[in-house]
Amino acid sequence: MSYSVDIIFKIAAIGIIITVICQILKKSDRDDIATLVSLAGLVIVLALVISMISELFLTIKDLFGLY
Repeated sequence: MSYSVDIIFKIAAIGIIITVICQILKKSDRDDIATLVSLAGLVIVLALVISMISELFLTIKDLFGLY
């Protein structure tokens, strides 16, 4: 499966949305919820990236003939 710059745009969009939500929450004195929202954003981005990382390791394994 080949990835293009599409994943970069997805991560950037998620980052912008999470930043705006966190700023709104911080201005309304909801710092605890803003922290939870930022952690949720991190988990979402990691879920997007983890499949790419596993594919990278499989490619490296195949490239060097590791078992």
